[in-house]
Amino acid sequence: MSPARASASRGAPARTEPAAPSATLALTQARALHLHAQGLLARPRKRATRADALAAIARMQLLQIDTIHVVARSPYLVLFSRLGSYPAQWLEQLLAEREIFEIWAHEACFAPMGDYLLHRNAHSQRAHHWAIRNAEHHRQTSGAKIDRLLAHIRELGPVKSSDFEREPGRGGGGGWWGWKDEKRWLEAGFALGELMVARRENFHRVYDLSERVAGVAVPGWDATLIDADTVRRETVLKSVRALGITQARWIADYFRTKPRWRDADLDAYVDRGELLRVAVKGWDAPGYVHPDHAAALSQAAAGRLRATHATLLSPFDPLVWDRERASEFFGFDYTLECYTPEPKRRYGYFVLPILARGRLVGRLDAKAHRAQGEFEIKALHLEEGVAPDEALAAEIAQAIDDCARWHQTPTVKIGRCRPAAFAKPLKAALAGLR
Repeated sequence: MSPARASASRGAPARTEPAAPSATLALTQARALHLHAQGLLARPRKRATRADALAAIARMQLLQIDTIHVVARSPYLVLFSRLGSYPAQWLEQLLAEREIFEIWAHEACFAPMGDYLLHRNAHSQRAHHWAIRNAEHHRQTSGAKIDRLLAHIRELGPVKSSDFEREPGRGGGGGWWGWKDEKRWLEAGFALGELMVARRENFHRVYDLSERVAGVAVPGWDATLIDADTVRRETVLKSVRALGITQARWIADYFRTKPRWRDADLDAYVDRGELLRVAVKGWDAPGYVHPDHAAALSQAAAGRLRATHATLLSPFDPLVWDRERASEFFGFDYTLECYTPEPKRRYGYFVLPILARGRLVGRLDAKAHRAQGEFEIKALHLEEGVAPDEALAAEIAQAIDDCARWHQTPTVKIGRCRPAAFAKPLKAALAGLR
């Protein structure tokens, strides 16, 4: 074993060959295991409870936040894909009641409060993240002003960015560069862990001191130290558990850590029984499964884990947020085009992947016209090779109808379809649901 490999294996016993895979899966079986872990294998059997919403977040580990709301904002839509219809206010309630918290991880995300200490101690491992780097820059250049802002919050209580007036002549914007100073300082304090989001009001962050948020929910919130090796290990295991089955090179992206993991890096995890190494037909690298999914792995290998769910996904759903992983699992090449100039867009502004029975079968560009009660499908594209038959039309129609009713926009308007002939069975299936 080379010195490089010995270092990468992080203390594993020396050997000349990796451990043999413990199972071999067809790609469809690996997909089913992936969907099972993500809570997307089957249609919900019962009406969701708020406890189900919390469990779904814990199952994913991270629920990415985005503010675009041509349809429901991404975190609400991600939960809908797993829970079915539910009251959107549950997310704000879970945040205000300290069941979840906000953190920079994959991107800005909600995470279970039970993982707060892990995330707090992972800060140094995320120093490369753009948000952390920007926050560090503002801490260095505006430290005294940030301290005064923290003192203001300590004395007067939680604040929103809108509590501070914008200087005349300063334009708005969606990034650090377009924000007023107080917004940048609030975000810097949040990214560096000095501030937390106590609650949201109309989806706007309300910032408070971390001691008044985590301090009342997490014993030892500021004194419990977790060493870097343990943080790294827990992050790996949580990522693999959330993904169900993953190649080594996809693990780091889930929590946005560096560098990418290699198979040799995971030998010690396999030796200790913390991960199971499996083969997937068609993959040029082994897959890894958390032991918590051992029973589901056996079911998948026996062909008894079957995907039956059909739903619309957010562009920021964990299923598709890693472009390489989505391509390898589903043959689905996905790029979010909302930041692309309109003439250059291929599919649309905010395109929702369509999941049906274990496949990503297409994508649609939707807009919820809430005042009119209309759910507009501007364009729907099936993937190449997907048969546009009546059975698929029925599944997609049900997924669209479910989503439209949850948005309280029960009237569905269908625009362009590709292939064009798919419009007729799709409209007929939708009409049958009315």
